[in-house]
Amino acid sequence: MDVNQIIVLGAFFSTIFALVLTHQRPSTIFALAMLGLLIMQQVTFDDILKNLTNKGLITLVLLLLVSSAIDKTALIKRLGRKLVTASFTASYWRLFGLTFFSSALLNNTAIVASLIGPVKQNQYHPASRLLIPLSYAAILGGTVTLIGTSTNLIVDSFLQEQGHPGFAFWDFTLFGLVAGLSCGVLLFFISPLLPNIANKKADYRAYTVEAEVVTGSELIGKTVEENHLRNLPELFLIEIIRDGQLITPVSPDLVILDKDKLIFTGNVQKLDNLSHIKGLTTFAEADGLLRENLTEVIIANRAQVIGQSIKALGFRALFDAAVVAIRRDGEQLSGKLGEIKLQAGDFLLLAAGPDFQSRQNLSKNFFILSEQKINRPLGGLQEWITLGGFLTVVALSAANILSLAIGLLFFAAVLIGARVTSNGEVKRNLPLNLIVVIVGALSLATALENSGVIKLSTQMLIPYLSDTDWFVALIVVYIATLLLTEFVTNNAAAALMFPFAYGLVGIIQAPLMPFALAVAFAASASFISPYGYQTNLLVFNATNYRFSHFIKCGLPISLLYSTIVLLMLNAYYF
Repeated sequence: MDVNQIIVLGAFFSTIFALVLTHQRPSTIFALAMLGLLIMQQVTFDDILKNLTNKGLITLVLLLLVSSAIDKTALIKRLGRKLVTASFTASYWRLFGLTFFSSALLNNTAIVASLIGPVKQNQYHPASRLLIPLSYAAILGGTVTLIGTSTNLIVDSFLQEQGHPGFAFWDFTLFGLVAGLSCGVLLFFISPLLPNIANKKADYRAYTVEAEVVTGSELIGKTVEENHLRNLPELFLIEIIRDGQLITPVSPDLVILDKDKLIFTGNVQKLDNLSHIKGLTTFAEADGLLRENLTEVIIANRAQVIGQSIKALGFRALFDAAVVAIRRDGEQLSGKLGEIKLQAGDFLLLAAGPDFQSRQNLSKNFFILSEQKINRPLGGLQEWITLGGFLTVVALSAANILSLAIGLLFFAAVLIGARVTSNGEVKRNLPLNLIVVIVGALSLATALENSGVIKLSTQMLIPYLSDTDWFVALIVVYIATLLLTEFVTNNAAAALMFPFAYGLVGIIQAPLMPFALAVAFAASASFISPYGYQTNLLVFNATNYRFSHFIKCGLPISLLYSTIVLLMLNAYYF
């Protein structure tokens, strides 16, 4: 073994140890490994540029950028409000079904993030009984298609790097469907193991928000319960004003009527959940000023607006701003937003017009604190363009009519043209950390090959593995990847294990495809640890789970999932 091979092996094992034993981000570790290899002249700058333009990597980046636009649509949020019912069985299967099948096409992390709120807010079951199933359903659903999870596309990028055409869209589907649905059934039967624990206390400042039921609203004629107004993430319906009369508390069986004014309190950053309800208009929307960026101000102690209501002041004309929400520390506000008499120290969240900053009366009345950002819902045409365009691209790719990368590139241009997203949003949503991980891992694999480490390993292992049964080798690759993904992250595990799997395939002269699929499936199979997969970490932070809860529920799921995947790969390919 020469010096170059020792350097590359040192970089490889140092990367693994750093991922397992330190708390540094994977992107930082892979970046340092890549820079070290570059300095030691084990890879060239041209190698890194070639890896940066890998087709699988570009496809993954485009998919993630498009997914951020799809997350703006109301579809998942509207369905999320209606998922949880009094029946745990119905709630479980609704939640599992929606999450599983949508995760096959959409970004599973974004889906979990969208559904955590409605699950936590539900009135029937402890969130801890549903959040682990939510995460597991997203993981399982992500393994059904090529685009279901970034892990699949990372392995695809490695295949293409080796001159392989890569995965077809449906290569994962048979195995992912059978294993995923089987695990869903098992998880339902072991649901008594799911913990019954209190939610974490939400950390936000509660504002009061008013919304009016307009003519033709989908809410009219149905009760509060039927409209799922109690399942809005971090927004609580506290009052209804009807014909000048205040109704409080609001009972679940109260029927919503036209022109009702609904008074909510809660987290204003969740305001977009009101905008997704058809026929419900917030106070600021009625003034035509609701924007993504809101300005938070506090009323000064000698302000001229003290003692007057928003309506009496003519607030919009006076300041070129509409009041989105009000907060008064130490007091629960009541009544119409426009009729609340303002006091010194009140916090106002304002949707400001173009002349707001130039008004001379601002400094006399307010101290400007900060900007708050809320997500604006898409218009009807924008929703159709976003969902219809994405499904069209997926269908053309699945039918091998159009390359997925080309389809996503044109679709991204359409989204910018339709103002669903903007150039600024594209820059903000660019997954730089993930790009660094993949380019770093590809560069590490390049160094392993260029230095002759893979060839040397092949020669050393041939006497021991040449007669090894292919299925035994497949199990070894799968288990090694599975253990690594529980200790590091799914993407890092896939990136590190593929070169090993590729080298092993060369030794035993086995077909490459089942081993590539084994790496992809195993890297996604993070059920035992809350830290191995993004969706687990999201639900772990959403309530007071402990590590033991994931072990108790995840171990049988991991065993069943792994057994089904390995047996099916063996039956299909060997």
